[in-house]
Amino acid sequence: MVVDDSAVIRGLISRWIGAEADMVVAASLRTGRDAVDQIERINPDVAVLDIEMPELDGISALPLLLAKKRNLVIIMASTLTRRNAEVSLKALSLGASDYIPKPESSREMSAADTFRHDLLQKIRHLGARARRSSVPSTISPPLAPAAGIREPARAAAAPTSHHVAAATRPFSPGIPRALVIGSSTGGPQALMSLVAEIGPVIDKVPVLITQHMPPTFTTILAEHLARASKRPAAEGVDGEVIKPGRIYLAPGGRHMRIVKNAAGAAIALDDGPQINFCKPAVDPMFTSAIEIWHSAILGVILTGMGSDGMRGGKDIVAAGGNIIAQDEATSVVWGMPGAAAQAGICSSILPLNQIGPKLVRVFSGDRS
Repeated sequence: MVVDDSAVIRGLISRWIGAEADMVVAASLRTGRDAVDQIERINPDVAVLDIEMPELDGISALPLLLAKKRNLVIIMASTLTRRNAEVSLKALSLGASDYIPKPESSREMSAADTFRHDLLQKIRHLGARARRSSVPSTISPPLAPAAGIREPARAAAAPTSHHVAAATRPFSPGIPRALVIGSSTGGPQALMSLVAEIGPVIDKVPVLITQHMPPTFTTILAEHLARASKRPAAEGVDGEVIKPGRIYLAPGGRHMRIVKNAAGAAIALDDGPQINFCKPAVDPMFTSAIEIWHSAILGVILTGMGSDGMRGGKDIVAAGGNIIAQDEATSVVWGMPGAAAQAGICSSILPLNQIGPKLVRVFSGDRS
């Protein structure tokens, strides 16, 4: 179900979806009110919901739609403004599955191509997960809320694993000197929950995070992470010296690497091409960390589509470091952590609410 007050956008998205063999447009509607009134008749698996609409905007329609269809996958669509970034992140806390930035009409065609690719991938993966789910949608999420953010019900309603159980490897000896985290779809909620639990870790070592997100959105996310962790958190700045006690978030549209300068470890931002269809990407951050901290790295791969982080995770493990992945049941999409798990590089594969306590133990020298 496509809900947008722009006839041009509705037509564009509907044509893209109609061209795909595995999806069909259930309805094309102009307002949030239309969507709420017709949701039960249309009964879609996925709704692409614009934020700014007449009569009833997206953020107001969201809870009304979920009240009528609890397991509906809702992807919020908005232009790249600070207000819309704030609203999109708020929508995640209210049960939206994901968000996607709409290109401005004046932007080049490549922006529309990226939008098309990302939107279809989100619809495909999130929609397939919702259709697989056999658990009643009235079950409450198992994860406690953190900083006003909760996991969407779809994370709780996940089926049992469809994958062969992945083997884990022993933890390497020694206490890590840096924590690097990669995440994508479902990542903002997962990150909020995680950083609220790892204050003792942040106090000891730097925490570097790459979340697949566009510009402006990462600025807002860093502010939310600071509130959730009660520690300094901000987008990384090119040339900035990396220190313990802080969270560094890769800014949208830039790869974030770690380099050595006269003062020690520092941030290096890269405006190069996408890696794994992503910018920022997790792999360059993971791999570059090895040059600074060698084997004393612990990497965490959280929920997300694709396999970004797996190759960098392999490099970390080859250098003597360790990887922890989020399990399938608590991941919104078990793409990135699943790829790492199936590659055999993980020392632990854990539910989200067990990763924080595990990190606290590992950074205290306890491997139990």
